[in-house]
Amino acid sequence: MITAVSDQSHVGEARRVAGELARNGGANETQRARAALIATEMATNILKHARGEGMIAMDRFQDALGAGVELLAIDKGPGIADLQASLADGYSTAGSPGTGLGAISRQADLFGVYSRPGLGTVIQARLVDGPPSKIASGTDIGVVAATYPGETVCGDRWAFDANGRGRTLLVADGSGHGLQAARAADLATKIFSEHGGEDCVSLVERMHRGLAPTRGAALAVARIDLDEAVIRFVGVGNIAGAVVAGADARQMVSHNGTAGHVAPRIREFTYPFATASCVIMHSDGLSNRWRIGDYPGLAACHPSLIAAVLFRDFRRGRDDATIVVMRPR
Repeated sequence: MITAVSDQSHVGEARRVAGELARNGGANETQRARAALIATEMATNILKHARGEGMIAMDRFQDALGAGVELLAIDKGPGIADLQASLADGYSTAGSPGTGLGAISRQADLFGVYSRPGLGTVIQARLVDGPPSKIASGTDIGVVAATYPGETVCGDRWAFDANGRGRTLLVADGSGHGLQAARAADLATKIFSEHGGEDCVSLVERMHRGLAPTRGAALAVARIDLDEAVIRFVGVGNIAGAVVAGADARQMVSHNGTAGHVAPRIREFTYPFATASCVIMHSDGLSNRWRIGDYPGLAACHPSLIAAVLFRDFRRGRDDATIVVMRPR
């Protein structure tokens, strides 16, 4: 869920959403209070330091760290010139008590920042309220998703599975937007969850057949095979995929078509996958013109920070948008 932060009323809204996400996961009162405090500090910082030009992305997460609530403060403000100084209580560039960033870092079970002077800041805070699932225990995953403006449901979906064949990520974008797009994407994720152990081509062919009664979807499956040191990619439609290693990103090939209707070619492509690399996939709600080399040090950051920075800078204005980044441990 994305909460825009442009005036004081949005501070309370961010606090409420964070508390609800924690409660929905079974968090106790103390954990709910921590989530609410982090959301409050994040929203207040955006108002004070980023001229109210920011947002907070909040959702449940499930990966190698465990299960819990993640909050990502995303802005295009002046950036942080001295991060270490900003983390110290009493430091402020806005005449405030200067406790916000330090308070967030103390409350979070996982804390991260990516900031460049003059180009904005992303702050990550995770609160863990459960252990990782067996499936997600070996992979770090970061996600940012937003709904088409004015719609109540997002037509994009993503899913993850890990088994003997590798660690597999699906991103699906239902055709159009709204409820019918979401139904197509939901069906794709259902088929994926039931047949994730199949090879990638068979899995995408199965989704293509299964989506026939719907309006269809663009979708892609990426599977990291650590034993073979490759990534296998099968895509139908305009889901972007890239393998990132340091400052280099190699775009993966997806064939034109719409799963469920027209898919002239369903073919697997393989790419080398080195240790510490990550996979980035996103729907066409984001432009694919980003270059990871334009963001010094970003590729080494947590996948959530990578997703949030690219979402901020390359989101298109009028579509559902989802970006997922995964990195095996």
